[in-house]
Amino acid sequence: MDKLHRIKGAWPYLIAVFLNAFVDLGHKIVIQNTVFKVYDGSTQVVLTALVNGMMLLPFILLFSPSGHVADRFAKVKVLRLGGWAAVGITLGITLAYYAGLFELAFAMTLLLAVQATFYSPAKYGYIKALFGKQRLAEGNGLVQANSIIAILAGTVVFTAFFQLHLGEGQATPHAILQDIAPLGWLLVLCAAWPRWRCSIACRSSKSPGRRFPSTGTPICACVAPGAIWR
Repeated sequence: MDKLHRIKGAWPYLIAVFLNAFVDLGHKIVIQNTVFKVYDGSTQVVLTALVNGMMLLPFILLFSPSGHVADRFAKVKVLRLGGWAAVGITLGITLAYYAGLFELAFAMTLLLAVQATFYSPAKYGYIKALFGKQRLAEGNGLVQANSIIAILAGTVVFTAFFQLHLGEGQATPHAILQDIAPLGWLLVLCAAWPRWRCSIACRSSKSPGRRFPSTGTPICACVAPGAIWR
């Protein structure tokens, strides 16, 4: 497994996977910490369960449609549309932060989850193209480990930045969101950076050597759409 990262295209793919799991957890941490700061008792329990449910429910309810979309349409198109959708969603979340619209920011957690639900099948479909059939299990393990690290990193980083930006004596969720609003740009940056980086990869992939060894597919055809791989 130690040689998997040397495969051409592996690092852009893994970075995209990392950043987008990072984005999902980042927004969730912001919402949950806001709930913890403002509410207590049964209200806190209900809102915490609700935000967790909003992250998981689309994966349960939409697993069949998302798999059908990944099989029916070209995965490249699914990934491209999903990538742009994630950039748009994070921009909307950032605007909600600055406007102090807690209810809107809370609801957009569901949109992130829906986007992730349709993105996941297409994302995992590229593991075989990238690492080859013989190393499929190794590649899958590497992607899973990378995602877990991203989840842990997102929890630590966004919790720390949340506390750093939080003002003194804020008692409403609207005021808290306005205090930590700059964190929204971190979400946007993490969502948009792979698309910018992959545009560079596409321009440099015109050489014959920049192709998957297992399929001959140009690396940028797989990586460029993967702005928000999960």
